[in-house]
Amino acid sequence: MVGTLAIIVSSALVYSAPLIFTALGGTFSERSGVVNVGLEGIMTVGAFSAAIFNLNTAHIFGVWTPWIAMLFGGLIGLLFSVIHAVATINLRADHIVSGTVINLMAPGLTVFLTKQLFDGKGQTEIIRQRFGKISFPILKDIPVLGDIFFKNTSAPAYVAIAIAFLAYFVIFKTKFGLRLRSVGENPQAADTLGINVYAMKYAGVLISGFLGGMGGAVVVQAISGQFSVSTIAGQGFISMAAMIFGKWNPIGVMGAAFFFGLSQSLAIIGSQISFLSGLPSVYLQAAPYVLTILVLVIFIGKSQGPKSIGVTYVKSK
Repeated sequence: MVGTLAIIVSSALVYSAPLIFTALGGTFSERSGVVNVGLEGIMTVGAFSAAIFNLNTAHIFGVWTPWIAMLFGGLIGLLFSVIHAVATINLRADHIVSGTVINLMAPGLTVFLTKQLFDGKGQTEIIRQRFGKISFPILKDIPVLGDIFFKNTSAPAYVAIAIAFLAYFVIFKTKFGLRLRSVGENPQAADTLGINVYAMKYAGVLISGFLGGMGGAVVVQAISGQFSVSTIAGQGFISMAAMIFGKWNPIGVMGAAFFFGLSQSLAIIGSQISFLSGLPSVYLQAAPYVLTILVLVIFIGKSQGPKSIGVTYVKSK
């Protein structure tokens, strides 16, 4: 029983890590009032840039390469999110349309660059310096819990969990978080109090770009092992569902992302679990997307996001 739980939890952590990063990014953006449908595209450029960085610097940074590549992917995601920020905040474009453009642009751009860099191939070379499984000293020796949570597990997942708690503190316990939330709830009132509404919206979108890029970097270095057009296949939209399911609260978002990560992992480890081994694999592969649709249908009407979410703010009005 413990062995089965260890396999399930370990695999779920691997698949939930990128979802946690990206869903937290979406939370920051939407708390500022900007809908970021472009998380899928941001994850794509983050995955591509992390793969290229990893392949070209592994001989320099050694075992630290995946971590540095993750930060590099976050940086590229941040830069790419500037497009969404300028379009929605300065040019007053529709948030959904802008995000959709990003989602259409990112795969085409990254596949084109991949073919240019790898002699016409549609995928990069295999990444050798990847996020492997680790065991935490001392904690792995705790009876039962050590085997389930701290032995042969995913380090990026625990970093994502730590960032979730940090995000909760920032959003709900700091002056920056109070201003971010006030801009998402009532930007006119925030403006009259001297808060720079545009700056806070930019902060929310850029943070979402950074965390989304990190999420994409984790996918390519912990799950797929190389970048191709199918590396990011719906994880950005699943992250948005986790954000809604978690009610824009970082702790709830983290829990929802783990739930979706678990559903993704079952497609891989289902054959190793006795009560799932008899199910056709296609059912387990479709489960994450079916669950995403069900969550959106059931909870989107009940979850109350920031009141001014998706509304373009015009200072003069």
